[in-house]
Amino acid sequence: MAELATIARPYADALFKAAKADLNAAAVWVDEIAAIASDAALQQFADNPKTTSDQVFDVISGIVKTSLDAHAKNFLRMVIENGRLSVLPEIAAQFRALKNAQSGSSDAVVYSAFPVEGAALADVSAALEKRFGRKLNVSVELEPGLIGGIRVVVGDEVLDASVKARLEQMKVALTA
Repeated sequence: MAELATIARPYADALFKAAKADLNAAAVWVDEIAAIASDAALQQFADNPKTTSDQVFDVISGIVKTSLDAHAKNFLRMVIENGRLSVLPEIAAQFRALKNAQSGSSDAVVYSAFPVEGAALADVSAALEKRFGRKLNVSVELEPGLIGGIRVVVGDEVLDASVKARLEQMKVALTA
């Protein structure tokens, strides 16, 4: 996927520089249009030679729940006109990385077998920030296959404290 990263980098850099005034608002709409752009049916529609870039723009802007300002609309039009709609998820990821680097934080995904909310999420977040030594933007995803416990992914680091992982460790120890 180095090719996608190479294509996405100039777009993410330009967006980061243009959105310096309000990075948080830009992060919201770029994540939303990236999620929309990753849809296979939309990709197929956009790749159709009979479909114009205006039609693709109208479809995406009609789906977006966040109101797009002039910068967002111009960015989306440029990406569509240059045929880079499929690269939008990677652009969003690189934009998030630039935003996190500037603020000194990282994205963390907590996979849990059960919902983690409120005070429990705050406690987990505080413990993870202490463990990883930096501010974390924590999101929770349900993964029932873990049975119990959590698995945390921060960048390329993984902390697995799930029941499933412990059972796998016991299986390996017993079969060795």
